[in-house]
Amino acid sequence: MRLHTLLPVLALSLACAACTNVNPYYDAGKRHHTPQGFVNNYPPNPAYQRPETGFVEAWVSRLRNWTTGSESREPLAPIPTVKPDLDFIHANRSEPALTWIGHATFLFQTGSGLNILTDPVFEDRASPLSFAGPRRHQPPGVALAELPHIDAVLISHSHYDHLSLDSLRALYRQKGGPPVLFAPLGVDRWLEEHITGGDRSRIVKLDWWDKAELRGLELHLLPVFHWSSRTPWDRNATLWGAYAVRRPGFSFFFSGDLAYSRDVQDIAARFDGFDLAAIGIGAYQPIWYRNSHVSPEEAVRIHRELRIRRSVGMHWGTFPMGQERLDQAPRDLALAREAQGVAEQDFFVMRHGETYRPLQAQTGGAVR
Repeated sequence: MRLHTLLPVLALSLACAACTNVNPYYDAGKRHHTPQGFVNNYPPNPAYQRPETGFVEAWVSRLRNWTTGSESREPLAPIPTVKPDLDFIHANRSEPALTWIGHATFLFQTGSGLNILTDPVFEDRASPLSFAGPRRHQPPGVALAELPHIDAVLISHSHYDHLSLDSLRALYRQKGGPPVLFAPLGVDRWLEEHITGGDRSRIVKLDWWDKAELRGLELHLLPVFHWSSRTPWDRNATLWGAYAVRRPGFSFFFSGDLAYSRDVQDIAARFDGFDLAAIGIGAYQPIWYRNSHVSPEEAVRIHRELRIRRSVGMHWGTFPMGQERLDQAPRDLALAREAQGVAEQDFFVMRHGETYRPLQAQTGGAVR
């Protein structure tokens, strides 16, 4: 699809760019709230300043990036996959386990009988357009139809590589009843309109530091430095965040998308470490992307500062979201681990479809 065929889309964006958002959850006592939406707790890193561009120039550049291939982003070698252990996944009710489906989508089995999906995206493109946008390089490690019954879905923010209309509609219609949908403020209203048909009984809305409970689990939405949008005219109209999932004896951190900021120290001050984490390591080039995503070096720093026992790198190898090669992040992660004195088994990457069983790793059994 040529760029000129997308110009009507850009024209529509321009026509609506001046639309004003209204934040229905505005609380003047909270510094991250505005009457129009939300802001980060801390300023962006000036070392990662994005080059100044006009609105039209920025969107033409984005559309060109969506519609043209780039050999510079192709992996140097095939990205390995593994056949999912569906027998274990469907039988497991008592052991914590993490299965990488791709990008930021994981099946997290809590060890208490609950199955949780993070940011489920199973589509071929992470885009509002069916014919353009970041195209999936690796198929989902576990197909939608192969999943066990999903009890809950954690949604970190509204970007298309994290919030999928078709995937969520399919999950909401799953056999055995819909999952509970946990979402930041504002995303809950999108779910009500597009997924649940107006039913709010399966939606839990969360502000930063809010805690919800689900069958013995604590789920916390945590502040991180990022932003949100689904159109050119709704930037930061909805909130974003990371998640902590805790139960007696085990805790899990899901980073969503984040740039490195003092929010990390704020989280560390409230939580006494985590047993397992999924942290983004991809889409960090060009350098100004690091005011949206962390580099592998920053991801290892987060691992250390949050006192995480074992971390898995995500947000790489599935969709070409950054300008680095699709398999560059694991190589840079290895360098970052060495520089910061972190063992490979403490921060590693998984293959699409692979399941990690942390209790086995701790007892010296098969790790993955």
